[in-house]
Amino acid sequence: MSDDTYKTIAAATEPEGNFRDRGSKFIGLLYPIQNEDEAKAILHTVKKQYYDATHHCYAYRFGPTGENYRANDDGEPSGSAGKPILNQLLSAEITNVLAVVVRYYGGTKLGVPGLINAYKEATRQAISEAEIVERTVNDRFEVKFEYVAMNDVMKAVKELSPTIVSQDMGLSCQMVLEIRQSLSAQLEERLSGKEMITIELVE
Repeated sequence: MSDDTYKTIAAATEPEGNFRDRGSKFIGLLYPIQNEDEAKAILHTVKKQYYDATHHCYAYRFGPTGENYRANDDGEPSGSAGKPILNQLLSAEITNVLAVVVRYYGGTKLGVPGLINAYKEATRQAISEAEIVERTVNDRFEVKFEYVAMNDVMKAVKELSPTIVSQDMGLSCQMVLEIRQSLSAQLEERLSGKEMITIELVE
């Protein structure tokens, strides 16, 4: 993978990763996310859907390098649930993913090693069922220009192939373009030195 790509899942997988040990049932669920707010909203839904479960343990990573992450044991012994779930996301090298493992207690305690194995296996199975895709890390630019500069802008669009997120061709023209980071400097360079064109990075 190049510096401006990352791996994630194409869509939610539920309920896929099922693991059983001494009567306890562990259901592994995966969801694509972009930020912490999305993770919290999905967790809220999962807890309502599996309201009768004993635990809803989870881990998530987001950001191109998975630099934002969290793991939660939801009442299980410290380090026995959230961390094994997170470690499976790390092993698979996927980010922008929320993994939840729902546990239904079966009446027999598994001990910390048993719990670690169960949460790991439920997550691993869910990942094995997921469609893993490669995405690019993109930058967005707002480009404003006059009609006389249309050819310069469209030539850059044709050659560098950014995604046209929006465009407004009124009295003057405006476009929002999205392009992978490894090409963003080229796009900026192509358009920033031209008359009648302004280009700004959109946060």
